[in-house]
Amino acid sequence: MKGYTKPLILIVSVLLVDQLSKLWIKLNMTLGQEYNILGDWFIIHFTENNGMAFGLEFGGESGKLALSLFRIAAVAGIGYGLHYMIKHKYHRGFILNVALIFAGAMGNIIDSTFYGLIFSESTWFEKARLFPPEGGYSSLLHGKVVDMLYFPIIKGTFPSWLPIWGGEDFLFFRPVFNIADSAITVGVALILLYQKRYFKEEIVEPESYNSEVVED
Repeated sequence: MKGYTKPLILIVSVLLVDQLSKLWIKLNMTLGQEYNILGDWFIIHFTENNGMAFGLEFGGESGKLALSLFRIAAVAGIGYGLHYMIKHKYHRGFILNVALIFAGAMGNIIDSTFYGLIFSESTWFEKARLFPPEGGYSSLLHGKVVDMLYFPIIKGTFPSWLPIWGGEDFLFFRPVFNIADSAITVGVALILLYQKRYFKEEIVEPESYNSEVVED
């Protein structure tokens, strides 16, 4: 188990925070309901999506099934890669960042795989119920991913002279996301930021040779 402890603790911690936050949102908020945490800069806003991270959509029911299966295959691949990296003693920071990505992907897979079975439908007027007698709102692999973190930090209007978008309102940052999305984003960002440290090549000192003159 040496080398596995910290990655496992990180994965379990991210999954617990992610799933507990989603469980609370589903059972205590209706769709579209929100709480202002830091004025208009940080808002808990309940929404769900059928697609990818940050609320992006993907191709209807068949697309949803394909995406869920792809996620499972991707997580299996990341999990195997993580095991390989630990076994072969890759850089600890790199391993922890991959563990973050793995945990984030797992968090969203749990939603899309099981939430349709264990929750009733969340609506604009009614909160979801856990394990409803009539069954869940969907089938295996067709659940919706719960999002709630919203940071509309900058609001404004594009100047009128700007082509295409001139005079239109803009908002940064528009996507609503969750803890799992955050874990994936942080893991990828840290790998890109510290890639030279993680993947630096070891400099092999040239062997010293005796300076002997070989006569023909």
